[in-house]
Amino acid sequence: MSPDNPDPERPVDDPDRAALPGPSGATSPETQPSAQPPAHVGPPAYLDSPGAAPSTAYQSSLEMTFDEPRRPLRAAVTVLGAVLALAVLGVPFGLLWAVLAPDTPVLKTAEGAIYADPQPEQPIAADGWFSLLGLAFGLIAALALWFVLRRRRGPVGLLAAVLGALAAAPVAWQVGRRVGLATFDRLLATAPAGQSFTKPADLRAGGVDWLLGVLPVPHGNLLLPAFGAAIMYTLLAGWSRWPGLRPEPDPPGFSWVSAETPAPPAAPEPPAPDAAEPPRG
Repeated sequence: MSPDNPDPERPVDDPDRAALPGPSGATSPETQPSAQPPAHVGPPAYLDSPGAAPSTAYQSSLEMTFDEPRRPLRAAVTVLGAVLALAVLGVPFGLLWAVLAPDTPVLKTAEGAIYADPQPEQPIAADGWFSLLGLAFGLIAALALWFVLRRRRGPVGLLAAVLGALAAAPVAWQVGRRVGLATFDRLLATAPAGQSFTKPADLRAGGVDWLLGVLPVPHGNLLLPAFGAAIMYTLLAGWSRWPGLRPEPDPPGFSWVSAETPAPPAAPEPPAPDAAEPPRG
């Protein structure tokens, strides 16, 4: 035995001969496999799974949400288009009001037309029908814009709904009051004194004032469509499930469906009849 060869039974220069395992079965450090670097360098593997990584649609929706405030021109065009569309819808609104609101009986005199009844109920009914139809129009308009302008939900959608309903109310009023107005004016000018006829529906609890002679300012029940639109849009925003009010995919790791109950572990199989019994004691 020498310092260079402590084991006399093993040659010094014999690399092909592996060292004998020790008493515990462990090999020497030279024979253990060296730690290899992982083949995949980068994010952990769980980020590549379909259920963990944010989808492309979710990332694009986030980018769209953050980019929208930087496009005021598109928002202005959207609001203007919605206002014009609702203003046009004021035409059927006015025609429906003219059909439902009753005409008021009048009597021709030398001074002009007077009510045939000293306290007629028809003008009150005309105001009531316009108020109910206007409120319903605002609710439906806000509900429609909520689904049509899905990418503009928020202040832009609310502004479009309120301004559109505010523009549709005077249009409906002017369209409804002119149904049968030409006939009334003709009879008022040509009918003899004492002849009775009817006056078409008109508003007494609402109208339009002109600010500085150029800016129309509606008042009275002409404001009810805008009020209904604001209430409906605010309720829809308050009950929205998305914080940004825009439809977004569920975030990673979140699901509205409850997780399934894990199955219980299987019972161990019984030993075979010819299996050897484990040692006791």
